[in-house]
Amino acid sequence: MLTAIGLGALAAGSLIIGALLAFSRRWSRRQIGIVLAFGAGALVSAVSFELAEEGLKLGGLGYTAAGLAAGALTYYLLDGAIERRYSNGAGTSLALGAFLDGIPEQLVLGIGIASGEGVGLGLLVAIFISNLPEATGSASQMLEHGTSRRRILQLWAAVAVICTAATVAGWGMASAAPDELRASIDGFAAGALLVMLTDSMIPDARLGAGRAAGLVTALGFAVAAGLSSFS
Repeated sequence: MLTAIGLGALAAGSLIIGALLAFSRRWSRRQIGIVLAFGAGALVSAVSFELAEEGLKLGGLGYTAAGLAAGALTYYLLDGAIERRYSNGAGTSLALGAFLDGIPEQLVLGIGIASGEGVGLGLLVAIFISNLPEATGSASQMLEHGTSRRRILQLWAAVAVICTAATVAGWGMASAAPDELRASIDGFAAGALLVMLTDSMIPDARLGAGRAAGLVTALGFAVAAGLSSFS
């Protein structure tokens, strides 16, 4: 259990680090766009190689597709509610994406630790690569809309704690988790991420960084894909 807590906290802690980076200096709109573009590329890699591919291997198309549909619809509905209620919907949407992706992703992480599959350095670094831009971009956008630093930090700390708890929960349910359930969990995270990328992260990256966003997205994908090959 201590391993699950430690590695779960290590992975989720990058969300808090990302928020602190946003506080460390004033990021220009172009810089935020570049950060978001790099993170978007890393997340596309995660959807492709860490989530969808693994889900198909574990439970086949049906369970993975069912999870993907559930994740996509969940993000779509919750994000719509956030847009109607809050003026800083862009930053909050990124936080919601990190939350909906982080829980199932770290559930699978905990299951892998308990089953003895091990956790490679590449996977942990890849999680950092995807989490940091989400948190930095989200916190920067929230600051622009007048949200206090204390409230932003509380939000990301809460997300990190819940994601860490998800790792421990995955560790605890490992013996009772069939491959079909793990496939559905992977699919859920993939679906939530895909909608978030299309609705929030990629449009914000293009708006801030201009045409360079495409090149930086490709770089983020290449780096994360390369790291995944070592995990």
